[in-house]
Amino acid sequence: MALEEAAKIAAQCRHYAMCKIDFLGTGLCQSGAENCYVSYFPQGRMDIYHALAQGQIPVTEGLVDITETCNLCGICDKQCYFVTELRPLKVMKALKDYVENHLAAGNKIERSETDPVLGELKRLVGNQWASNDPAILTAYATDPGPFTGQQMPKYVVLPESKEEISEIVRLIARYEIPYAVRGNGSSVMGLVFAKDGLVMDLVRMKKLSIDKENWCASVEPGVSAYELQRAAEKHGLRANLAEPAALVCANIMCSGIFSTFSNAYGTAADNFIDAEFVDQEGKIFSLSQRDTPNLYGFQFPELPSPPLCTRVDIKLHPVSKDEEGLLVPFAGFFEAATFARDLSQRRIGLAVAVLGLEYIAVFASPTNAVAQKVRKIFKENLGIEFAVLVIGDKWAIDAVENLAETVIDQNLLKTLLLGIPRMVEENLLNLLESGHDTEVPYKLLFQKDMLPLFESALKTSPEDFAKSVDPDLQDFYADLYSRPEMTDMVWLNTFRIISSRMGREKHVVAFIVYLPLDRMEIVMDINNGFGRIGNKHKVKHDYGFLTPLDLGKRAVLEYDYYLDHTDPVEVEAMQKAIMEVGAMLEKYSREQKGVMWIKNVFNQGFARKEGFLYR
Repeated sequence: MALEEAAKIAAQCRHYAMCKIDFLGTGLCQSGAENCYVSYFPQGRMDIYHALAQGQIPVTEGLVDITETCNLCGICDKQCYFVTELRPLKVMKALKDYVENHLAAGNKIERSETDPVLGELKRLVGNQWASNDPAILTAYATDPGPFTGQQMPKYVVLPESKEEISEIVRLIARYEIPYAVRGNGSSVMGLVFAKDGLVMDLVRMKKLSIDKENWCASVEPGVSAYELQRAAEKHGLRANLAEPAALVCANIMCSGIFSTFSNAYGTAADNFIDAEFVDQEGKIFSLSQRDTPNLYGFQFPELPSPPLCTRVDIKLHPVSKDEEGLLVPFAGFFEAATFARDLSQRRIGLAVAVLGLEYIAVFASPTNAVAQKVRKIFKENLGIEFAVLVIGDKWAIDAVENLAETVIDQNLLKTLLLGIPRMVEENLLNLLESGHDTEVPYKLLFQKDMLPLFESALKTSPEDFAKSVDPDLQDFYADLYSRPEMTDMVWLNTFRIISSRMGREKHVVAFIVYLPLDRMEIVMDINNGFGRIGNKHKVKHDYGFLTPLDLGKRAVLEYDYYLDHTDPVEVEAMQKAIMEVGAMLEKYSREQKGVMWIKNVFNQGFARKEGFLYR
């Protein structure tokens, strides 16, 4: 039974790479930090155990080393439970037992033979940083996407400099070997795989420097969003970045960075000053050179594979000491989106976003079971289905409070967040519902004079909040949520560690589309189209978020579909749904000004946003 449980956990790995950054202050997997290959991190070990359970790989020299370097410290359990509620330590133990039993039985250990290509790769980067061992390769061969399947490469190489990358590109061109460049996680659509080719993992390129006087940073492609944000924070600055485990250079290259802060900071070429690349022939160049390819220009529908980014000089932004966050609740999407558009047009707020109920409930709740109850409470008992998030200085917050009928400020949010486990109790629901006769309960219940009642009723404390998680993690959660940043809207939206919880119940497939926010009928049609297609194919789905761009003229919208990637029935349904969604978005992108599916922006993240927002 223990082996079956471990195999089930291993198969459910989402590949979000959160185990590769220290986002909870727990430290990092020592083996992964030292050896760098995905296979040495918990994510890779999950893939390896799944492959062993499926009989896909033998016990190899690399696998023996991978298991021996795991010290069963348990950091992965804390990190992964926070994101997905999975307990990977059971897999780590089962993997060690499997290999130890194999060795004790005197069974064969496979040794990978070298060849001319691998020999030259090792000469370029060092023996340790190029491999064809199946235990290394298998962690670069799959993702939870519904279309990919296994695509095993022949080689994995980890360069440490642009010069090494240049030589690798020249080498594989000579041998006519296909290759893919990989960031921290995966693309979920098979775009970082190279079947029978080479995968170039840039995780070792970690140089990061802050130019405080010029409000900018220079980062190599192994630097994650979380690492850059932490470095910027020390200087009172902030970057506009994606999810914490996303590698900055790869994220810009892929689609251009967008976040809730894109309301003020922009997207695509708005975010960087200069960038350095290695082209398909191994030539090194930067965008500041006059004779370089024009990566600022946008081409519809898409461009061929771009050059490989080896450095980005990214803009940073000052953080004022009076920044706060608040939520403005709404019962309907149209009203929420209109309010967000008006804030953007008035130049109010740094971060502005219309959040859906799935985001709100999942982000705030310690477990998925609690999240589903919170979702029901917000919708059925409080009358909330959407909320406009605003991060801004004192003057912006004052303006929003004057414009909005009801707000959830930082103090009320902290009370609600820490009190969520008690909120799902029936006796508290009766308290919340008593004494009001309005059709929209939240408008009465979220008045400022109600805060003492909430604090008394919810008995907010980190210890109570922690009672919802697994017993052996309750002390850790109580300590974690005693930290002020874990209930601070500004910090949480800057570092985005709770964004990864979107895939907690099932793997998430996010559809991103740019829209004309001044034409709300199109926004509503596309949003409703996502829902209609999801219902048709019986795929779990929900609205994600919308952030205004260009002073409310445009917006970026995310709509999410969910699947159990280990269930063939759900995979087939998701495939059909994605195909239909793709046809819908392609049609809108061709026929409506201001509509652009992010698929058509792929590989053009360095382009000026005007090229695709105003085409």
